[in-house]
Amino acid sequence: MQKNVGTADKIVRTLVALLIIAAYLLGMLPGIAGLLLIISGSLLSSVMSGYCPLYTKIGVNTNK
Repeated sequence: MQKNVGTADKIVRTLVALLIIAAYLLGMLPGIAGLLLIISGSLLSSVMSGYCPLYTKIGVNTNK
């Protein structure tokens, strides 16, 4: 797997994931919490690995 997630992209993904988690913990996401927690987990996973499978499929690379 070639890294395709750049620094700015990692920062945005981390912030979005943390906002989703915080909203869940504060009780702001009662109905769709499970789905959003899965999404935040995948965002954090791509931040840690530097690889996004969706980016590979659509030909995007922000790691320049």
